[in-house]
Amino acid sequence: MPERRDPLLGPPIVAVVGPTAAGKTGLSLDLAERLGGEVVNTDAMQVYRGMDIGTAKLPVAERRGIPHHLLDLLSVREPATVALFQEWARGVVAELRGRRTTPVLVGGSALYTRAILDRFEFPATDEAVRARWEAELAAVGPAALFERLARADPEAAARMLPENGRRTVRALEVIEITGRPYSASLPQLTYTEPRTVQVGVEIDRETLDARIEQRVHEMYDAGLVAEVERLLDEGLAEGRTASRAIGYAQAAALLGGGLTLEEARQRTVFATRRFARRQMGWLTKDPRIVWVPYDAPDRVEQALRAVARLDG
Repeated sequence: MPERRDPLLGPPIVAVVGPTAAGKTGLSLDLAERLGGEVVNTDAMQVYRGMDIGTAKLPVAERRGIPHHLLDLLSVREPATVALFQEWARGVVAELRGRRTTPVLVGGSALYTRAILDRFEFPATDEAVRARWEAELAAVGPAALFERLARADPEAAARMLPENGRRTVRALEVIEITGRPYSASLPQLTYTEPRTVQVGVEIDRETLDARIEQRVHEMYDAGLVAEVERLLDEGLAEGRTASRAIGYAQAAALLGGGLTLEEARQRTVFATRRFARRQMGWLTKDPRIVWVPYDAPDRVEQALRAVARLDG
């Protein structure tokens, strides 16, 4: 049964955050059931149609009849941007709250979550400047370009993956256009809607590493390589965003003859663990998150108490 709330205040916005494989999905479903809510995806790669196994997208049959939003919106050829996702997600959140339904956000893309919840305005873009940096990326590669960003804006670089050349280009573009560090344009720790709570799934590193390895092996066993082969036929390699997804890049290298199956698996495990470290590095800097142990028998009740505190 949904938790009782003051109808005059409107439903809260609840975001379930934490590293990949920590158990966010199950908690988000439990909270949506208890709060009478609906789930809003905040995973950058789950917006792509056909990217199911490698993104751990929850099958429809396992969604407990709870509506899910912002899944399967784009083809793998189409680029996704934080600005576009912010527009979509804020629209969904407003629509849900307008009909007295609690949005329960869940996903592993911390920047996407922050872009929805926090005051975050995107700097303008300049096509000529962007094109020049993209040409530089093509000439020197993502690692060398990332080194330039690290020298220019160490704080921004610390929040990014060196191999994500597209984000590096965007950061350097913003620095050139604005004359300020890119980190200055990142989200402020101020919610746009005060009735917001973030619930973090807390898990120790050893357990998380083991769960990541298990998940990766299960994905390959479930047909990740075949999924990637099909998506390559649909233009995955040409997709600026989708082609970089962890697991998909490694499986594509396997199909291209550059890796063995075991190498692809192990590189996916390594990349996922590194991603999880960066997720936690981002999340632990946010003091507003209420953390609940991943294995606590009363973790749902702990999370619900955090939501109830919004009403004083």
